Amino acid sequence: MKGSWHGSLRVRHTLMFGLMFLLAGSVVLGGVLILVQNSMDYSLAVVFARKLDKYDPTAEAWIAQVVREDEVSRQIILASMRDNLLFKGGLTLLAVCLVATAGAWWLSGRLLRPLNMITETAHRIAGRTLHKRIELDGPPSEVKSLADSFDSMLDRLDEAFAGQGRFIANAAHELKTPIALNRTLLDVAMARPDTSPQVLRLGENLLAVNVRHERLIDSLLTLARAEDAVTDRRPVDLAQLAGYALDVTAKAAVEQRVQVQARLAAAPVVGDPVLLEQLIRNLVDNAVRYNHPHGFVWVQTLAEAEQAEIIVTNTGALISPHEVPVLFEPFRRLTDRVGSARGSGLGLSIVRAVAQAHGGDALAIPRPDGGLSVRVILPRGDAARS
Repeated sequence: MKGSWHGSLRVRHTLMFGLMFLLAGSVVLGGVLILVQNSMDYSLAVVFARKLDKYDPTAEAWIAQVVREDEVSRQIILASMRDNLLFKGGLTLLAVCLVATAGAWWLSGRLLRPLNMITETAHRIAGRTLHKRIELDGPPSEVKSLADSFDSMLDRLDEAFAGQGRFIANAAHELKTPIALNRTLLDVAMARPDTSPQVLRLGENLLAVNVRHERLIDSLLTLARAEDAVTDRRPVDLAQLAGYALDVTAKAAVEQRVQVQARLAAAPVVGDPVLLEQLIRNLVDNAVRYNHPHGFVWVQTLAEAEQAEIIVTNTGALISPHEVPVLFEPFRRLTDRVGSARGSGLGLSIVRAVAQAHGGDALAIPRPDGGLSVRVILPRGDAARS
């Protein structure tokens, strides 16, 4: 059984059953002792009374001596029987109590197995896997009803999340066509020889807005894909993907006057190369974009026995620890802190969604001097053996 022993329902049930059996057995043993002692008192009194009846009643001194001897003998016999019953009865009670406790442990495990299945399913849901069900077999009971209700809830949740993902993907696809048409019309209008300088400046501004919209749509598509199950899994090296991302953002780093330093060690994983590349691109883009002139960006990849990591750290504005969770929410940006609203607010949302879709996670820690350090942890899977 998974989980800590402290607070385990199975342990509590077993201890409670064992304690109740021990108390009940102790009461029974005490009652037996009382009954045996009363019975022996009566039996010995009868025996000694019959013994006295055989002798002359006029021999008072002899009778008194016999009574004293018989009383001592009776006390010795009673004490011996009581001690023998206590010793052997106590050992028997202890042995039976141990057997009963072991039986209680086994029976409690059988009874609590459906609850353990429900708990494991809840843990898988926390890991963003809504496709598993309990599917408890057995006769109708309270636990069976709970498991069936839990499966019905999972069905509704799975359908709701799938519908949300389909809506985002369909909306993004539908928006791509008019945006592409707008870009074409702007290019044609700006290419005309009689276009005035004012129209050219307006067209450049509209093209910049159009580019931002295209990036937003691509980000929405990536987010919708990341929140679905990852089906395309191949061996890939995070260090190689980080090198591609650094090449792509090199021009933006020069324009922002940001120095990029990299320490890329081999970090093989098994996953979707496109999604993982987008994850690293978003990390590096954010680190360059939300920086200050003459700032720095540090990119590091490393691998351990069971997991691979990529850590992207940048200088920039001060960020409070309580503001970090907001960074991972869609369409949320700390414009008052970083002084920029050029992003779509989906960068770190995509990072965490992609990481969790691969069984990992993304963590962020503010730097004391300003800026942020984002650490993405991914399981290596079969990459270590490939």
